[in-house]
Amino acid sequence: MAMEVTQVLLNAQSIDGNVRKHAEESLKQFQEQNLPSFLLSLSGELANDEKPVDSRKLAGLILKNALDAKEQHRKLELVQRWLSLDNNAKGQIKACLLKTLASPVPDARSTASQVIAKIAGIELPQRQWPELIGSLLSNIHQLPAHVKQATLETLGYLCEEVSPDVVDQDHVNKILTAVVQGMNATEGNNDVRLAATRALYNALGFAQANFSNDMERDYIMRVVCEATLSPEMKIRQAAYECLVSISSTYYEKLAPYMQDIFNITAKAVREDEEPVALQAIEFWSSICDEEIDILEEYGGDFTGDSDIPCFYFIKQALPALVPMLLETLLKQEEDQDQDEGAWNIAMAGGTCLGLVARTVGDDIVQLVMQFIEDNITKPDWRHREAATYAFGSILEGPSPEKLTPLVNVALNFMLTALTKDPNNHVKDTTAWTLGRIFEFLHGSTVDTPIITQANCQQIVTVLLQSMKDVANVAEKACGALYFLAQGYEEVTPSSPLTPYFQEIVQALLTVTHREDAGESRLRTAAYETLNEVVRCSTDETAPMVLQLVPVIMTELHNTLEGQKLSSDEREKQGELQGLLCGCLQVIIQKLGSSEPTKYVFMQYADQIMGLFLRVFACRSATVHEEAMLAIGALAYATGPDFAKYMPEFYKYLEMGLQNFEEYQVCAVTVGVVGDICRALEDKILPYCDGIMTQLLKDLSSNQLHRSVKPPIFSSFGDIALAIGENFEKYLMYAMPMLQSAAELSAHTAVADDEMTEYTNSLRNGILEAYSGILQGFKNSPKTQLLIPYAPHILQFLDSMYMEKDMDEVVMKTAIGVLGDLADTLGSNAGSLIQQSLSSKDFLNECLSSDDHMIKESAEWAKLAISRAISV
Repeated sequence: MAMEVTQVLLNAQSIDGNVRKHAEESLKQFQEQNLPSFLLSLSGELANDEKPVDSRKLAGLILKNALDAKEQHRKLELVQRWLSLDNNAKGQIKACLLKTLASPVPDARSTASQVIAKIAGIELPQRQWPELIGSLLSNIHQLPAHVKQATLETLGYLCEEVSPDVVDQDHVNKILTAVVQGMNATEGNNDVRLAATRALYNALGFAQANFSNDMERDYIMRVVCEATLSPEMKIRQAAYECLVSISSTYYEKLAPYMQDIFNITAKAVREDEEPVALQAIEFWSSICDEEIDILEEYGGDFTGDSDIPCFYFIKQALPALVPMLLETLLKQEEDQDQDEGAWNIAMAGGTCLGLVARTVGDDIVQLVMQFIEDNITKPDWRHREAATYAFGSILEGPSPEKLTPLVNVALNFMLTALTKDPNNHVKDTTAWTLGRIFEFLHGSTVDTPIITQANCQQIVTVLLQSMKDVANVAEKACGALYFLAQGYEEVTPSSPLTPYFQEIVQALLTVTHREDAGESRLRTAAYETLNEVVRCSTDETAPMVLQLVPVIMTELHNTLEGQKLSSDEREKQGELQGLLCGCLQVIIQKLGSSEPTKYVFMQYADQIMGLFLRVFACRSATVHEEAMLAIGALAYATGPDFAKYMPEFYKYLEMGLQNFEEYQVCAVTVGVVGDICRALEDKILPYCDGIMTQLLKDLSSNQLHRSVKPPIFSSFGDIALAIGENFEKYLMYAMPMLQSAAELSAHTAVADDEMTEYTNSLRNGILEAYSGILQGFKNSPKTQLLIPYAPHILQFLDSMYMEKDMDEVVMKTAIGVLGDLADTLGSNAGSLIQQSLSSKDFLNECLSSDDHMIKESAEWAKLAISRAISV
């Protein structure tokens, strides 16, 4: 086989489908029959300079895919598979890869770099391949230059794959030395310099100790700043990428360098090519992000003698930074709105300006107003658009007191520009800016309203007219209307939008039927806005919302009528079905929330459910998610009557619970199980065996995304609440699952915010399960079945209290569970609670909480505990 591997690899890339298929099957077969020699022959192919480039590239790619995968469970399998290979075979493969770094063919070298890094990512944490870094470093002094380049690239990938605690400091120092030397201006070869600069970007996370040392830090910063001046554009770009990363990783070390950085970034923004200028702006955006985080975390309360974590770099740079960013706004591109993913200097500058406004608040306003006044009426559209963009960018951050007078002056001008300006870019940005005004300066929290009885009609008229404009302008007008409606969410009994409700809904429906509604997200924006207008409407408009039901039902019905569609059309149709299901969900929630409208709405329930069931038959993930959510709303609205839909609906519920691949669908379905339990109560009993079996399967699967596990635990609680003591037969399966998850969540060393958040949501799910089970068994003769589990539940509560890292939500649920224990188990729990290490402290802490929800739960728990103890 080794002889023909070249031909098979080439055939696997053939244009002839049959040849390709046959070759792919041969490769698969070889891999399954003899993995070590399969991998060995691939690494041999990659290392052999006599072989064609195409077969070498594919050999490298297959090698890489044999070591790594996107899905976590698959990745773990591949890691185990590699580690269990024979050492001799692994040694030969690694030798071939290292040899390939000297190949004159760039593609082969680059692929080998990536594969070496993947193996390092598996082996270094296991303390294997200890000689790797040494042998790479000895390559650095090699000539020819391409060996040096490939080695630096490998070191870069290696730093990306391996976590810093796996590499000892001595090796880190040597890697950094090699990389920084490779970046030096004295390095004559640009490919080497570029590889070194990119490698530094990945190695920065390893450099904590080096950045704490003044001399080393100065040296690294000097080399990075020099690289921003390289004649080679890609090196300049990579150097700025390093600066951006340094700004977030080592913010507190930057003070001595800021003046120099300002000078080089300003020059780059004004004069350099776009990819470099964009990174130079990104540096300042990144500094803003850091300072916004610090200021949010500490508020304004820095004490005089603490080492201030915020250096106020943006505040200090303001007088020079703002004019530089305003200049970028004039560098728009003629067709920038047409391309969805477009990103250019003007957009980057505006985004950065918005971050600066959030960082410094009121201080930015004066600096920008002059620019706006100078440009807003100029004949060249670029000036008008830049002025409008500048205004829209600074609306989040400064105080309403500072902005309201300016907005009051600008509003009329903008409404006129939106209808009369001859240029589409200007109209597009004007509509976006109006949306920002309504988002940040309108609503129940703002003292001085900018929208009054006097101008409301004009605003609505202009927005509805703009919805007939070209797609990108119409989409932004929908967005502005969205925030306009949202601002009136709390207003009762009558909203200023009520008189225009019918007209607004009609206009939005018209937009969804436009020929070009597929462009610029227009159709999606129109439906999102329609949903918001309905959601924020008052009781007065309920009859009109009812009239909307048959309209949306007909639209959904039309998407289901069988015509043969291409896959592209089917995708579009799926999108539309998802939007319509989302719209029905909002309408059902709105009408279901008050008795009179709910009563009238019920006449449609059977037909709506019929439509949803037909949507499920179409098989598309996004639609399933939306239809599931809508069914949850319908179950909530119809209550016990939902039982009649269960025989038909159950199979789709089960399909959703089995959908590991599209885990969002699975998560939403788990949520709907809760909605149905609340609606049906004990009428759900006939379906519980199937549901519980599937949920337990989900929990024990390592393929299911971890985020779905907390809601599954919660749903145990929902089921137990619904069926009470009938939950008995599931206790022996559910309780051990809850226990082991509880132990796991008590012992997670919390590495980062994301993990903390997940741990808290997991704990909350477990507690909700315990709470539902305890409440479900209350007052039944079978409560004694729960007594054996009580010590574990208390132990879990104790361990969480000791860890001191509960968030408010978990705290409230936890104190509730303590009360449920006492309430359901009475004296059987009383004595245990008295012996518990921390129940008393925990209760007292919750009783004195500022959060009234926690306090309320605690007062109830206190009552239940004192009853249980006194028995």
